[in-house]
Amino acid sequence: MIRKAAVQDIKTVHELLHEYGKREELLARPLSELYDHVRDFSLFVGDNQKAILGCCALQFCWEDLAEIRSLAVHPDHLGKKIGTALTSAALSEAREFNIKKVFTLTYKPAFFKNFGFIEINRSELPLKIWSDCIICVKFPDCDEIAMMKEMES
Repeated sequence: MIRKAAVQDIKTVHELLHEYGKREELLARPLSELYDHVRDFSLFVGDNQKAILGCCALQFCWEDLAEIRSLAVHPDHLGKKIGTALTSAALSEAREFNIKKVFTLTYKPAFFKNFGFIEINRSELPLKIWSDCIICVKFPDCDEIAMMKEMES
C-alpha cells in the first residue's frame, strides 16, 4: 500500500536513504531537509502500514516542472515492484498538478526508461536544481544521469 509520509516516518526514511547514500547510489539527505520536505514523500508500507518498504519524493520546481527524487526500496524487498509502484504514484501525482515535465537524476536509467524518461544533458535543467548539487560530495564531478519525461495531457 502507498500512503503519504508523516512526520513520524522521517527518521526511518532517513535511515533508508542513508543506506543507499553509503553505497553512493543516491544522494543521502540531511534529516532536517527531510522534515522540510515531508509532504513530498510517498511511502510503500507493509500490511501493518508502519513498516516502510520504500520511499519516493515528488518535488515541485516550477509551475510546470517537478523532480522524482529519493526513490529507495528496502534491500530486503527488492524485486517486488515497489519502486515501480512508487514511481507510478509520483507520476500520477504530477498529472494531478498538471505538471508538464518530470525529471530525475539517477544511476538507474534503464528503470526510468520503462516510464518514458529519456536521457538529457544536465545543462538542460534549470539552475534552481543545482542548489542541491552544491552540497553533494561529488560536486562538481556528478556522475548521475539526467532524465526527463514529457507528461501527456
